Amino acid sequence: MRSEPVLVTGATGYVGGRLVPLLLDSGYRVRVMGRSMAKLNCRPWARHPNAELIKGDVFDAASLKAAARGCWAAFYLVHSMTSRTSDFAEADRRAAHNMADACAAAGVERLIYLGGLGVDSPDLSEHLRSRTEVARILESGTVPVTFLRAAVILGSGSASFEMLRYLTERLPVMTTPTWVQTPCQPIAVRNVLGYLKGCLENNETAGRRFDIGGPDILAYGSLIQLYAEEAGLPRRIIIPVKVLSPRLSSWWVHLVTPVPSSIARPLIEGLKNPVVCKENSIRTLIPQELISCRQAIRFALQRIRQQCVETCWSDAGGIEVPEWTQCGDADYAGGTIYECGYRAVIETSSQEVWNRIKIIGGETGWYFADFLWRVRGALDRLVGGIGLRRGRRDPSELMVGDALDLWRVLEINPPSNLKLLAEMKLPGEAVMEFWVHPLANDRTELQLLSRFLPRGLWGMIYWYALYPFHQWIYAGMLKQLALSMEKPILEGPDRFAPRRQHVCHIRPKGN
Repeated sequence: MRSEPVLVTGATGYVGGRLVPLLLDSGYRVRVMGRSMAKLNCRPWARHPNAELIKGDVFDAASLKAAARGCWAAFYLVHSMTSRTSDFAEADRRAAHNMADACAAAGVERLIYLGGLGVDSPDLSEHLRSRTEVARILESGTVPVTFLRAAVILGSGSASFEMLRYLTERLPVMTTPTWVQTPCQPIAVRNVLGYLKGCLENNETAGRRFDIGGPDILAYGSLIQLYAEEAGLPRRIIIPVKVLSPRLSSWWVHLVTPVPSSIARPLIEGLKNPVVCKENSIRTLIPQELISCRQAIRFALQRIRQQCVETCWSDAGGIEVPEWTQCGDADYAGGTIYECGYRAVIETSSQEVWNRIKIIGGETGWYFADFLWRVRGALDRLVGGIGLRRGRRDPSELMVGDALDLWRVLEINPPSNLKLLAEMKLPGEAVMEFWVHPLANDRTELQLLSRFLPRGLWGMIYWYALYPFHQWIYAGMLKQLALSMEKPILEGPDRFAPRRQHVCHIRPKGN
């Protein structure tokens, strides 16, 4: 085992988040790069003695070069499709050039890249074409690149699996594009991880391209029927429709599944291209037991039922922390921040209160007016937002960066503070904070604070129009939370204004 570290980019994404612990358990030193140190520090493997966490961004060439320095190998597991950029292909090009330059400057000996499977042709989808273009850019550098090309990845929490899962479970009858009959060769995520690790250990894979797939070749429609069988559902009725465009299909997926249209559309467009392995030489170089589609679906369903999903498609991407949320004054140089705060004193320990806070959302719900939360999620979905369906990764644990229904975890400091950033469509930016303060005589003060930075006149109208509902909902949440513990409220719920410790002056964006 070499003493130099292996660099893993995209380590908080779906595949990267599973590769890192696999490498650590195998004895490798792993340098994990991410845009948010708070997000990295919350990973279960963050305290591993062989893990080195470093802040960096593939769009920041200097930070990427610093991350690659001293590493003998690197994994490139980054994809801009999940980012908020409107042109993921251009973003991927810039990131790939930065990665190739950084690895060359650092003297990296091996670069391993996971991309998409598909024949390079004029009708190749933009998503698959971008994956191939990234490979060409990486290969244009001086570092030998191993390019693994995969089709649909089956595993609990993957975007492809979540699309398959929700479409099959929710739609006994579905109209689909005609290319749902196009052949594909899915691969189980554990086989993907086996190949990634195997490439690191086999020098014969350096500088080569490999198609990776499972043992089954079948159409997406057959995959739907296979899922229905494993989930114990009746056979689904699938009606191919020629006029159903990728745009219409993606919006249908957006409304039915947790996967947003921005991600669903490129995935759906990729279904028109046959994605079948043209060669299987990697099976000789890295032998492993290939998991069938039926087995992969069965394993994924078991993980979901056991509530043991290690990583999820929604984990990927950086956390864009609004600068005003770090400001200690209600009014700051970038605009006025509106606040609505409620507090209650509950006759119980702070730990018991925290145990209720950390399971909020998902199957637990929001303790009060869950119907209105569902209505808000449905409305958000209709206007292109993320809605409530993505739920939460784990029913009892939260980490920085986790998706939580309509929110994203910005900060979590057990057992005292949880800060959530709103990701629904809003005329502004919003955070919701829970503060748990222990008091004497086994009492606890629980504070719920909502803060909103409006965007123009519509933002102000939105805040004041919903303000009475916010008051009612937040007070109700505190009451019901206490009721869920069967503990009495000694004071409140009543309004409170948070004390500000300092004033920070931040310039408005664009100045």
